[in-house]
Amino acid sequence: MARNSFHGSKYKPEANHDVDFGCTIKELRSLMELRGADGLQRIQECYGDVQGLCSRLKSSPVEGLSGHSDDIARRKEEFGNNVIPPKKPKTFLQLVWEALQDVTLIILEVAAIISLGLSFYRPPDAEREHCGRAAGGIEDDGEAEAGWIEGAAILLSVVCVVLVTAFNDWSKEKQFRGLQNRIEQEQRFSVVRGGQVIQIPVAEIVVGDIAQVKYGDLLPADGLLIQGNDVKIDESSLTGESDHVKKTLDKDPMLLSGTHVMEGSGKMLVTAVGVNSQTGIIFTLLGGGEDDDDDDEEKKEENERKTREKKEKKRENERKNNKTKEKNKNKNQDGTNENKDKDGGMVEMEPLNSDDGEKKSKLPKKEKSVLQGKLTKLAVQIGKAGLFMSAITVLILVVLFLLDTFWVQGLPWTKECTPIYVQFFVKFFIIGVTVLVVAVPEGLPLAVTISLAYSVKKMMKDNNLVRHLDACETMGNATAICSDKTGTLTMNRMTVVQVYIADRHYRKVPEPDLIPGKIMNLLTTGISVNSAYTSKIMPPEKDGGLPRQIGNKTECALLGFSLDLRKDYQMIRNEYPEENLFKVYTFNSVRKSMSTVLKNSDKSYRMFSKGASEILLKKCCKVLSANGDAKVFKPRDREDVVKKVIEPMASEGLRTICLAYRDFPLSDGEPDWDDETDILTGLTCICIVGIEDPVRSEVPEAIKKCQRAGITVRMVTGDNINTARAIATKCGILHPGDDFLCIEGKEFNRRIRNNLGEIEQERLDKIWPKLRVLARSSPTDKHTLVKGIIDSTVLEQRQVVAVTGDGTNDGPALKKADVGFAMGIAGTDVAKEASDIILTDDNFTSIVKAVMWGRNVYDSISKFLQFQLTVNVVAVIVAFTGACITQDSPLKAVQMLWVNLIMDTFASLALATEPPTEALLLRKPYGRNKPLISRTMMKNILGHAVYQLTIIFTLLFAGEQIFDIDSGRNAPLHAPPSEHYTIVFNTFVMMQLFNEINARKIHGERNVFEGIFNNLVFCTIVFGTFVIQFLIVQFGGKPFSCVSLKVDQWLWCVFLGFGCLLWGQFVTTIPTSRLKFLMTAGHGTQKEEIPQEELEEMKDLDEIDHAEMEMRRGQVLWCRGLNRIQTQIRVVNAFRDSMSPYEGLETPESRSSIHNFMSHPEFHIEDSEPAIPLIDDTDPEDDAPTKRNTVPHPLPPILSSPNQNNNASDNRDFHHQKDLAKTILPPTPGSPLHSLETSL
Repeated sequence: MARNSFHGSKYKPEANHDVDFGCTIKELRSLMELRGADGLQRIQECYGDVQGLCSRLKSSPVEGLSGHSDDIARRKEEFGNNVIPPKKPKTFLQLVWEALQDVTLIILEVAAIISLGLSFYRPPDAEREHCGRAAGGIEDDGEAEAGWIEGAAILLSVVCVVLVTAFNDWSKEKQFRGLQNRIEQEQRFSVVRGGQVIQIPVAEIVVGDIAQVKYGDLLPADGLLIQGNDVKIDESSLTGESDHVKKTLDKDPMLLSGTHVMEGSGKMLVTAVGVNSQTGIIFTLLGGGEDDDDDDEEKKEENERKTREKKEKKRENERKNNKTKEKNKNKNQDGTNENKDKDGGMVEMEPLNSDDGEKKSKLPKKEKSVLQGKLTKLAVQIGKAGLFMSAITVLILVVLFLLDTFWVQGLPWTKECTPIYVQFFVKFFIIGVTVLVVAVPEGLPLAVTISLAYSVKKMMKDNNLVRHLDACETMGNATAICSDKTGTLTMNRMTVVQVYIADRHYRKVPEPDLIPGKIMNLLTTGISVNSAYTSKIMPPEKDGGLPRQIGNKTECALLGFSLDLRKDYQMIRNEYPEENLFKVYTFNSVRKSMSTVLKNSDKSYRMFSKGASEILLKKCCKVLSANGDAKVFKPRDREDVVKKVIEPMASEGLRTICLAYRDFPLSDGEPDWDDETDILTGLTCICIVGIEDPVRSEVPEAIKKCQRAGITVRMVTGDNINTARAIATKCGILHPGDDFLCIEGKEFNRRIRNNLGEIEQERLDKIWPKLRVLARSSPTDKHTLVKGIIDSTVLEQRQVVAVTGDGTNDGPALKKADVGFAMGIAGTDVAKEASDIILTDDNFTSIVKAVMWGRNVYDSISKFLQFQLTVNVVAVIVAFTGACITQDSPLKAVQMLWVNLIMDTFASLALATEPPTEALLLRKPYGRNKPLISRTMMKNILGHAVYQLTIIFTLLFAGEQIFDIDSGRNAPLHAPPSEHYTIVFNTFVMMQLFNEINARKIHGERNVFEGIFNNLVFCTIVFGTFVIQFLIVQFGGKPFSCVSLKVDQWLWCVFLGFGCLLWGQFVTTIPTSRLKFLMTAGHGTQKEEIPQEELEEMKDLDEIDHAEMEMRRGQVLWCRGLNRIQTQIRVVNAFRDSMSPYEGLETPESRSSIHNFMSHPEFHIEDSEPAIPLIDDTDPEDDAPTKRNTVPHPLPPILSSPNQNNNASDNRDFHHQKDLAKTILPPTPGSPLHSLETSL
């Protein structure tokens, strides 16, 4: 596409009309659309080389931009800002319109309008008496004139409900946008300006900037690599290719925004930002495609796509079957090789039979938000019951009226009376609809939303930045936390405290004059050069404070050690600038070491290495002795060092790092730098340092709280097992005398795999319940452990696992876990993208706060349910029986709507904003299958319903005698409101108000007032409701069917309401265990309950969504905004066909929102992940070279065909959406649940 559009012009620079810069935005944009060799060719044709482009953009590869504000402003004007404009939020009016789509409200509006129309109709000369008893009996014409008031009042209250709902949606949307902005503002990136490396917000990056990219970054703009060490990029978010792409200056220097740096480091020249970057282009297309109104075209394309996908699926299955056959054929040949490498590389390889199709269907599916599932199911059940009751109410009213008028009074149906009869029917219909309105708990989704949004806002203060709302409530059910050690349990402030150097073990950092000069030079040069140049130590912010460590903390500890030896690392770095380093092997979880090669003036090379001590020592054959000369280092000497130096350091909780070097003399010829295993042998050990990272003071207490709350804390770390054990004991994860497991990754793998090297769940189940510390673990081990615990069926309830991670390679584990926590400070962008919650202070105690908030959300919803259902039961029964016995509902339509407003909107606000208390951590987690309404709650609901019904019916049928007033029963059609019914209504509302206080406790506590003043919202709402109720009764008059009451009548109403609190104490006294007949309610859908054919349909879905299934069955109109996804897939497909060379490999899922650049990095992990095996840990003495050389090439057949594995997952995504498209009705944006989905 790009090449044709510029064909022939050959980009003559003279053709540019731009005075300032030597290239236009269009040229740069088309350059970035090319890949690999094409891109290189274009750069050579147009600019000579990358340096040429740098000078055209008036930037220097070493100094960067000058950083002058006018220069930056000019660049922004010329090449655009690095901001992708967000989709416009919905206006308040749109939200009002959506709220109006609610079916029950529409029915009410229609009924009210009919009622209004009929009330203005006066039968001409008909005597009203002829139309039956109920119609007659009104002497005052003025009263009859007021018939329109009821209809108008209903319309008014509908308007109130709609405005409140719309306002809630609007504020929720606003909160999410604020959250999104906050996440985006926190993203900063390192660029070189004026020769200094500074961190700037991503939005400030401009074309021409020299940005420093490193392992774990999410690239914020497009650019060209101008200097790189071993850079590998995961471009799956743009291309769907899951293989990491190696970027070099001479083969493929193109770096694209929204992709992840998986290895290495380097510098890039920014060439396109914001809407002109590749991610931005996709976004613009999506934005344009969103407002498509051509439904027919959409449908046509939808059908075409479905047929296309069906064919694809068929092909896919054929391919799978062939593959399985081939696999069985090759099994025998492979088996032997696998066993040979069992202790070595194979340990790290995951079994890759995820292509088997059959196996995949048996995998337990990840479930969506448990709470939403349970709630939707409950709401639908209550709704059905309400519909049934309201239908019966209307039926009984109509039948009784007809019998009374035409049977008992024996009147004929006359033409003049028809409008009056119709008026009656409309009145009955309105009563029926109000019963339905009161019965349907629209407040449920609202309560969830309010509760979650409130919690999310408050969690920000507790250093939890929630990215996915449902993570908040899932956290309340967590039963296991797999935590990193460094930075989470410890302070991540590292200092060298012990050192073994020149044959001596120093317990504290030695004076510089104790170290021979030769060793000192090697040591300080090695530390300064063999570390990321972004790591540095800055002076403290406050006088007397600690120096600030910037960058990798382990490297900072070593740089600090160099400063303690009075050597300035910066001078050495100036001597060897980063661009002059010959080759860098960057640190990754497989190498567990980092090496930097320098080219000496005589053309020989020197390499410095640092890494995990026991791994690097195995590669050392010499050691520097006391006089500074290298002496031979035999295996026996190594064992001595391990026993006498490394183990004592590790048992004190120190992290041990070995520093070594190697010379490559000229006489040996040029080494093969790609043969890592050969390069990284024959080292000379310089020293071993012990780095202390103290445990955070508040962690032991937090871990104690977790254990008390029934949550198991496990530590998963890459550190030495002795260090890990020491730290775990300090934290309280391990206690002396416990029989818990503390093992290394290698041993863990040996125990969980069978002879073929495949993981077996039964083996895993024997280990994980007792495992507390997993040391020297790789990211794959972490993922295996998390997956094993989640899939396990050993315990009766499924485990809910939270995981913390900071590295790029933690992505798969974070995604697999029920809740992934990423570190805000130390975490890489990739980890943050894969996580659900970001810990802004990297502190373990914040996780405990998240547990508290999660449990609080669950309890808030339960409190609200307890209150709501009591009102529901009472209101529906009162309306129903009242209608049957007195042919008129004691609570009028407008009054019911007011009660509905109190109990739905206000109560959800009041009860959903209760702050959490420490008491929440004293109980065990609920588990996924716990019903929303427990027996205790059911006891409270029914108990209070009994009290309220008794009072209401007593007042209804004997109230006129008790208060000595006129009876309000059997009043004619437009009769004025009576004191009698006003007292009934007022008492009913008072009882709800006091019951709201009862609802604050759901576990049978006695003191319902505890902590009530901590919740201002609650107090305000209860008081406010009381005031409004007073105004309604005293001044509401005809619209609310109320008469003003005297003081003594008011006192009686309040007293009867207060009785709720006293009755509550009585209900609490009844032991729940006696009430075996009480049912629980609000279970999630169990797997067994799902009909077989639905399970079949769901085979292609990635997750079971209970809410969705419930919706399907009830055909409830609360559905997802599917059009958006479809449009996006279409646009992206179009985009891909025109641009991407990797056809057929894209996953639609990865595109569903590229907000904040990419919100799902694609980790293609089915039930296994091809891992890069560890550089062999076994004794390298005997057969090391041969074994090692086999390791770095992980099974070629697997990696050579990435699309086999991916397409399986891609297809699943396609069918996921296809199936939803089939089964789901057109999305109705009416429900709050939907607006929650869309705002996310």
